[in-house]
Amino acid sequence: MTTTTLNAKLGGSFALGGDLTVNRLGFGAMRITGEGIWGEPKDANTAKKVLIRAVELGVNFIDTADSYGPEVSERLIGEALAPYAPGVVIATKAGLTRQGPNKWLPVGRPEYLVQQVEMSLRRLKLDHIDLWQLHRIDAKVPVEESLGAIKKLQAEGKIRHVGLSEVTPAEIDKARKTVEIVSVQNRYNIGDRAHEDVVDYCTRHNIAFIPWFPVAAGKLAQPGGKLDAVAKEHGATVSQLSLAWLLRRSPVMLPIPGTSSVAHLEENVAAVEVDLSDSEWQEIEDAAK
Repeated sequence: MTTTTLNAKLGGSFALGGDLTVNRLGFGAMRITGEGIWGEPKDANTAKKVLIRAVELGVNFIDTADSYGPEVSERLIGEALAPYAPGVVIATKAGLTRQGPNKWLPVGRPEYLVQQVEMSLRRLKLDHIDLWQLHRIDAKVPVEESLGAIKKLQAEGKIRHVGLSEVTPAEIDKARKTVEIVSVQNRYNIGDRAHEDVVDYCTRHNIAFIPWFPVAAGKLAQPGGKLDAVAKEHGATVSQLSLAWLLRRSPVMLPIPGTSSVAHLEENVAAVEVDLSDSEWQEIEDAAK
């Protein structure tokens, strides 16, 4: 890899909902909170420096949620970045509640979701949310009820676009009968392809696919493995190859690697410079299978 002036826009762009263009390599703001995605980060100033540096590097799509902290990630984003630079899109989520470190429970009651949208607006210092996502479908609440309340907020101008998280194609189809869905956020990486059908669905329908846990883990990413070997040949890292593969996988892919370190952030953004031959990518694909 050659080192040029780092800029996330080299990874290409995508228009959310056809009218909101972002650079495809974004930033996931889950890890700027405390251990177990609970409480304050060890160093709030460093967390804010990461956010500011991300925008400097051309990252203009930042994904968070009310449950990260809870509330901590959204508050830090508002403190670090508001008033926002032109073109910066903040996506947030609601529908998962917190009972402690690493504990998550879906709640999709309409009145709860409306409350959380209002609180997100306050913490993020926004007058509307560009992309609001239902963090989980609550099995106890019909999705039509959850999203019906969100559609009203959209009509009021408090939400621009709506997305989903951890869903199947059938669930996306059902949700689209209530409100237009412009994005889906599911767990996905080169070594974890359980949601391949969702990626294909989103690609067909020009819906953004936002892979969380975007960096390969397990056997494929181990030292001495195929990803590691190819990374070393190109002076890259396994993380960079993982992100480059995602960008190559589909034009609707919006990877959102997260970190609490400026150095790691810069390393992730450099993934847009990874340049492998088709045969090298095929070797990695074969190893992944």
